[in-house]
This record gives sequence, C-alpha cells and structure tokens, in this order.
Amino acid sequence: MTSEPMSVYEAIRMRRDVRAEFTGEQISEEQLTRILEAGHAAPSVGNTQPWDFVVVQKPETLATFAEHVAGCRRDFADSLPEDRRETFDPIKVEGITESGTGIVVTYDPNRGGTHVLGRRTVDDTGVFSAVLAIQNIWLAAVAEGVGVGWVSFYEEQYLTEMMNVPEGVRPIAWLCVGPVSKFQETPDLVRFGWRAGRPLAEAVHRESF
Repeated sequence: MTSEPMSVYEAIRMRRDVRAEFTGEQISEEQLTRILEAGHAAPSVGNTQPWDFVVVQKPETLATFAEHVAGCRRDFADSLPEDRRETFDPIKVEGITESGTGIVVTYDPNRGGTHVLGRRTVDDTGVFSAVLAIQNIWLAAVAEGVGVGWVSFYEEQYLTEMMNVPEGVRPIAWLCVGPVSKFQETPDLVRFGWRAGRPLAEAVHRESF
C-alpha cells in the first residue's frame, strides 16, 4: 500500500479504466485479498451480497478469453462508420493477458430467497448491489496502486460457459487487475477523442428533471 493513506476523493480522481499501463507483474495475494474484501464490504439490497468473485490467473485461460474479446472488438470496429473507426482503432480496449489476473464478478438474483427486503418494487437493486461491489474493488485497487480495466467486449453466454457459472447466475463484469506503471491523467476515451466528459452543472437538476 502507499505510505500515506489515500483519501477517497483522491482515489476517485485517479481512477481510470486501465488498458495499456499494466506492467505484466501479477498482483500479490495480500493485495488481492484486501481488494476483494473491499468489494465484499459493499452495501447490498436486503444484505443479500448477491455477488461472487471468480479469480482467473491461468495464462491459458486469460489467452483464451483475450482471443474471444479480440473477435468481439473486431466486430464492433467493423460496424462503425469510417470516421468513428479511425478514432476507435488506436484505443486499446482490454488488458486481459497483460494484467495477469481477471476477476469475474457474478450476480445471483436468487441470493436471499423470494422476499428480498428492498427489492420488491425495484428488482434492479440486486444488480446495482453487485455493481457497488465492483466500484469498491476499483477504488480499493487505486488506493493500492493497482490498475483495473472493465472488459465489456464479450458475449455473456460465452463467459457463462467458460467460467462454469451456475444456471440463473449472470457474469456482469470481467475486471483486469494488476500493477501499473502509471495512471493516465486524462481518461483514454477523452485522450483519443472518442468522447469528452460533461461538466457537473449539466448533470445536476433541482426539484425535477
């Protein structure tokens, strides 16, 4: 960990979706445990803790998934108009093998039974809970000087079968996790011109939308 505790505000400011900055080293077991503990400490609807974390470190498994993701990336690139493809081509969208560790986060809608306190009228609060665990993992990783990249170029059924995820349970994220050489000051999608962020003032509304 860093010598001085990092504030949560600093971790939020530094958080990046890491792709190209992984050093190739593997995260230590101690760091991995602390990061997973942070994820497991996330709030969840009805205290159901509907997540599970599948840690993947076998090189052959990482390579197999990376090949699948590369195919999905090509399919997306082929669907773009020429100007957007030129912008997209230099953007690296995964660091699966380079990170050395994948964390597959799953969501079990049946965790907690049929009467989940707080989920009756908004069923998605279950998925939201698992995403809060992902955010905890991400911020804890930053505090450890560890990078995280969220891979979304994959077919859900492929990952379900690859990870032997039980029926009814969904994989909702593959997170690439590993030491990094640095955190980029500017997010990649901004640096490469894909899309800029918008100011807070545009997102804040008072009393009604």
